[in-house]
Amino acid sequence: MKDLKSIVRITIVLALLCAVPLLVPSYYTGLLTLILIYAIFAMSLDILQGYTGLASLGHAAFLGTGAYIVAIINVKVFHGPHFAIELVAGVLAAAVVAALIGLIVLRNTGTYLLMILLASSMMLWGIAFKWRSLTGGDDGLPGIARPDLAFMHLNLHNTTDFYYFVLLFFVIAAVLMYLVVRSAFGHTLMGIRESETRMTALGYNVWLQKYIAFIVSGVFAGLAGVLLVYYNGFVSPSELHLVTSAEVLIMVILGGVGTLFGPAIGAGIIILIKNFVSGYTEHWMIILGALYMATVMLAPQGVYRLFKRSEK
Repeated sequence: MKDLKSIVRITIVLALLCAVPLLVPSYYTGLLTLILIYAIFAMSLDILQGYTGLASLGHAAFLGTGAYIVAIINVKVFHGPHFAIELVAGVLAAAVVAALIGLIVLRNTGTYLLMILLASSMMLWGIAFKWRSLTGGDDGLPGIARPDLAFMHLNLHNTTDFYYFVLLFFVIAAVLMYLVVRSAFGHTLMGIRESETRMTALGYNVWLQKYIAFIVSGVFAGLAGVLLVYYNGFVSPSELHLVTSAEVLIMVILGGVGTLFGPAIGAGIIILIKNFVSGYTEHWMIILGALYMATVMLAPQGVYRLFKRSEK
């Protein structure tokens, strides 16, 4: 019965997402496109934060890596879009960075792990900021062209077509991440989150399991970076900054740690606040902070679990 209800809910949500461009002005379609991109980013962090129990303040490293690789190939190498190459290169680069950082940080725990992740992300930010000849420095890299997908009858310069393009990748990423967390591997990660000692005693290679989770999380964050750079047509060091890492962490906590789809809701809330409230006041961060505190006090397990509880 629960499975049937879940299928019905997912079908309704997908139908609504597909109908969005027909129901709202193009501005809101573009805004929802951005939400879907950050939803992938937040869900990728939840694999670490929620399912493996690894807090991260450096997740922007993977988003920014994917974004910068696409930008460099697009602007510096080919002087135009080559989607297949850019997609593979962006995601693969994020995976490699995750693999390298993982080798270092996963030898540590707690605060040490958190601070090394933060330092790793800020080191990449420093490279992007200083290597002006390659990255454009603090000016960033503008003029990133969206790919030509005429064979799919999509004109990605059109807001509606680009929305469906991102929606396709969101659905693929969401399904893949769901399969990961519901697999035997995902249950192993949850066991590690609850008790590493017990999982070690049961014969699991805890470090290896966490390392794989770290790379998987980096891959999906890199995918979000690829889509984000096409959305903005621009990339700058801000994609690698601590603020971006903190923002996605708030999305995960706000939506619900360890729920996978909760962080997508958190992403929607944060993006909407940034775009609507910031239009009325430059102190929108105060409102965001107040909302975060209210959530911690009234719904400490996140908005998603609050909705689930209200259904009972």
